[in-house]
Amino acid sequence: PSLLILQMRNLKELSVLLRKNASELFPAVVKNVASKNIEIKKLVYVYLVRYAEEQQDLALLSISTFQRALKDPNQLIRASALRVLSSIRVPIIVPIMMLAIKEASADLSPYVRKNAAHAIQKLYSLDPEQKEMLIEVIEKLLKDKSTLVAGSVVMAFEEVCPDRIDLIHKNYRKLCNLLVDVEEWGQVVIIHMLTRYARTQFVSPWKEDDGLEDNEKNFYESDDEQKEKTDQRKKPYTMDPDHRLLIRNTKPLLQSRNAAVVMAVAQLYWHISPKSEVGIISKSLVRLLRSNREVQYIVLQNIATMSIQRKGMFEPYLKSFYVRSTDPTMIKTLKLEILTNLANEANISTLLREFQTYVKSQDKQFAAATIQTIGRCATNISEVTDTCLNGLVCLLSNRDEIVVAESVVVIKKLLQMQPAQHGEIIKHMAKLLDSITVPVARASILWLIGENCERVPKIAPDVLRKMAKSFTSEDDLVKLQILNLGAKLYLTNSRQTKLLTQYILNLGKYDQNYDIRDRTRFIRQLIVPNEKSGALSKYAKKIFLAQKPAPLLESPFKDRDHFQLGTLSHTLNTKATGYLELSNWPEVAPDPSVRNVEVIELVRKAKKENPAKKFYSESEEEEDSSDSSSDSGEVYNSLKKLCSLQLICYASNNTVRPST
Repeated sequence: PSLLILQMRNLKELSVLLRKNASELFPAVVKNVASKNIEIKKLVYVYLVRYAEEQQDLALLSISTFQRALKDPNQLIRASALRVLSSIRVPIIVPIMMLAIKEASADLSPYVRKNAAHAIQKLYSLDPEQKEMLIEVIEKLLKDKSTLVAGSVVMAFEEVCPDRIDLIHKNYRKLCNLLVDVEEWGQVVIIHMLTRYARTQFVSPWKEDDGLEDNEKNFYESDDEQKEKTDQRKKPYTMDPDHRLLIRNTKPLLQSRNAAVVMAVAQLYWHISPKSEVGIISKSLVRLLRSNREVQYIVLQNIATMSIQRKGMFEPYLKSFYVRSTDPTMIKTLKLEILTNLANEANISTLLREFQTYVKSQDKQFAAATIQTIGRCATNISEVTDTCLNGLVCLLSNRDEIVVAESVVVIKKLLQMQPAQHGEIIKHMAKLLDSITVPVARASILWLIGENCERVPKIAPDVLRKMAKSFTSEDDLVKLQILNLGAKLYLTNSRQTKLLTQYILNLGKYDQNYDIRDRTRFIRQLIVPNEKSGALSKYAKKIFLAQKPAPLLESPFKDRDHFQLGTLSHTLNTKATGYLELSNWPEVAPDPSVRNVEVIELVRKAKKENPAKKFYSESEEEEDSSDSSSDSGEVYNSLKKLCSLQLICYASNNTVRPST
């Protein structure tokens, strides 16, 4: 069977085999590791990379073969041997791996050096105590001028020693200049690393937009200190040339075919470029919306975060965020979020017409999200609050129960802002209790009636009577609101509702849910006066009838802005393992001379010993003499070579041969 594996030439067959468990063939395959056939050796290495960790003892038998392969003339064999050697996760061979990585880092082939950078991460995960020695190798590879190595060594840097910014100083300009020619996935890693670097080495380009008011001055500051601060404030911002170099060299990558590269450049511009230059990323991000749904999801999440702070960036592309019938629900919801963030007085009428279509969608989750969006627009733009509220009231007659329930919840939030002006709407919603069955909607209506029980004194007691009949069959959420409604009516209209409230409290006392029982006990002690609760009863009205603050309908993406865009942490909205936070801009820029590359002293000495010829000589005589001396020297050397060749030919023709 092993020969069958080794003789396969079809990569598709090999990939299918690697998906299956072929570890039983390990001893037979390992025997062929010393084969002289390069194609067979490659296949053996691929197999060993897959199963070396599972069969560690057998893999150790081939260590000597790998060490010999590291000296092979073929660069592919050397790289493959290093890849397999670093995949054998056995602590006993750590010194051998360390030596192999050091030798490979000095290899003439950039492909082998690239694999050495990949092996650094594997060795570090196997034995973190090798960190200092690995940092030396990383420092050496960072100086490599090959674009093939750059991305891999930066990835190793990010894994092993991301805090060693000093290793980047001398290589910063080189990495910026090589960035366009580096392979795509290497570009992503380098851009993210340089984003973190820029936030520690340059001052904020946003300072020119941040003005300090006069009333923020310290009263006890002396006039000299105030004058010094004023001078600093008036001093115009000048961008560091290295800062500009990074921004300029990443701009062409916005046209990359790789969505990850475009997203990396976009987050770099967002986090380190002047606010006036960030707008150029919007067109590239909108272009990515033509990609598959997975890419769309990530891009839309980042656009949703950006659109909260800078609406103007994406307003020209408003129609690009209109929902399509073929979009999955997750994409539809994100587009709704972005449209809400971009809504303003100029485009709200257009958006509301669009939302009217979305409410009729067969996707009920999307329709409910649209109703929430209408509520947020009504909150953010006061000019359309009444229009949105009337539209939501019309939806209360919709046949779909989910749409009606969501409309009730949103109307409840809107009425909290203007409760005195909408008594008729509250009465209309009270009539819906007979038809609505969704617990959240029923609870919202009961809460709204309880909060406005003094404005609807005739309806509230009747609603409580109906709810008392169905108390035992209601959802727990609804039961809690029935108890609250009874308590509020007991305090405001005890003559009509005293006995009814006591009946409801008796039902709640024996309910199966302990939350209901606990709430019932709390309300009874608070509102029903007795000898033990006399002091508490004084504050019952202040507790139950206190004015509630209006809810804030905020974007769910508002709290994601403290994560770096394009990262897993931003997508999950939680700090993921290995996430490196962006540091704040320094108040004063560190010394920029640390990025200057020193000229090698040997080169300077050589230039002194052999000075370069001047384009124009100081005099015609010097020019003639230098030309004649150089010409005569060249002629002399050529004649000398010609004479030596003639002597050799003459000697070979006149050699005395012995007679036979």
